[in-house]
Amino acid sequence: MTAVRQLDVAAISWQRQGILPAYAPELGQEAAQVGSALALDPTRDFAFPTYRELGVARAFGVDMVEYMSTHKATWHGGLWDPSKAHVAPIQAVVAGSVLHAVGWAHGQTLAAQNTAQQNTAHGKAPEGGYAVAITYLGDGASSQGDVHEAMNFAAIFKAPVVFFVQNNGWAISVPTEKQVAGGSVAARGAGYGIPALQVDGNDAAAVLEATRRAVAHARSGTGPVIVEAMTYRRGPHATSDDPGRYRTLDEERADGGADPLARLRERILAEGAAGEADLDAADAAGAAEAEAVRAGVIALGPRPGAEMFDFVFQEPTGELLRQKNSWRKESEHE
Repeated sequence: MTAVRQLDVAAISWQRQGILPAYAPELGQEAAQVGSALALDPTRDFAFPTYRELGVARAFGVDMVEYMSTHKATWHGGLWDPSKAHVAPIQAVVAGSVLHAVGWAHGQTLAAQNTAQQNTAHGKAPEGGYAVAITYLGDGASSQGDVHEAMNFAAIFKAPVVFFVQNNGWAISVPTEKQVAGGSVAARGAGYGIPALQVDGNDAAAVLEATRRAVAHARSGTGPVIVEAMTYRRGPHATSDDPGRYRTLDEERADGGADPLARLRERILAEGAAGEADLDAADAAGAAEAEAVRAGVIALGPRPGAEMFDFVFQEPTGELLRQKNSWRKESEHE
């Protein structure tokens, strides 16, 4: 978590320095992200992030230079291999990752039924259980129609998916109470017949335990689960956002609650799991990692400009080929 915090804070500075064109901070959401990600098995389960899941990607073992390549706009979807890392490319379309996760999870049930597994056709999980998808969304994204479709489909077909909602209090500049009816995304689960639980998203241990329970439920073949982690977005929605236009610093301090890193540090020390020196060493390692990632991001070279035409359609249209040829003549003098 301390490595994630330092990378996240550093990335904001990198954007201000012109190293990154844009970035979506996750300050205050480290416990929700790392705690939930560590509840899964990265060798079989699959995470479907939004544009704010740095902590999830790092917990799954994604190379952070390759992760940041997307924020640098160096590569389409990141340089890491999603099939090996089990972390899907960053999804900038609000709620888009929810549909992808349900599709992947449904695929697990179909694959099990198409093998010689006994009982899977009768709604029982194969031996060892299903691989589970976890999809991340915010309280703002929960108001998208795609989320309704995804939850409804997942419930009907008992897809092994965990809908992990990071309720950080804000849908950009709109507070949760003005865009989530009833004030709770978890409460919507009843309408779909999906079990749901709400957890303190700033308590790493509580998030880990809640997500483990949700994953076990999904893995057993009994269908999806909603986990709503109540946290707070301590920084701007993105580096282009000015939160001072819709909330004050006093409101941020009052609503933010206890810092998740400070809470975890206090618990570790109280339980004797580690000492001050160990935690200070972790902080130092996080700072060193952030500096190494910075150097790696700066070293990333530009991609061939023609790729902007190559990844639009599987089979390019005549008009697209014309545009590509024109672009080459103007920019590459071919």
